[in-house]
Amino acid sequence: MDYGFLDGQPFWIVYAALFAIAFARTQTIYWIGRGVGAGLHRSRMAERIGERLARAERLINRFGPPVVTVSYATVGIQSAIHLSAGAMRMSYWRYLAAMLPGCAGWAAIYSLGGLAVLAVWWDLFLHSPALAAAVGVLVAAAATAVVLLRRRRMRLRGDRPDEVRAAPESAAEAEPERAEDSRSS
Repeated sequence: MDYGFLDGQPFWIVYAALFAIAFARTQTIYWIGRGVGAGLHRSRMAERIGERLARAERLINRFGPPVVTVSYATVGIQSAIHLSAGAMRMSYWRYLAAMLPGCAGWAAIYSLGGLAVLAVWWDLFLHSPALAAAVGVLVAAAATAVVLLRRRRMRLRGDRPDEVRAAPESAAEAEPERAEDSRSS
């Protein structure tokens, strides 16, 4: 991204401009998602999946705000997260409350040098593609090692990363689990 119009401006102007850009972009994506969601809810697919769609909406409304905030630190999935939040009808006020700190963080990252890191890597790539590729491979290997080590620790503790633990939706659903727990003790 080239924000040439911001070159030489005071920090607060750069920060405010980047905040406004992030705010406008993610609001646009969220509202496009709301339109997609409205169409989905009027479709035959919504009739077929019924309660599963409602449950997905409840889960996204409950657990989605932290994901929205953290999405600003990602590259590549940010738009998908905001589109999904809109399509699954996350409460606008919850979304807004999660989006504002995300926009603030994104603007801080990019106004304080996040773009400089990308510029250095791009310059390295232009002057020495092999070295840039090697650095990319090393970063990917380090990220893979971290993920594998975390999975190994989870396996050793007995946790399973592929399990989805959802809270029971009613007290009636929780009762059979308690009965099983008391029998096995």
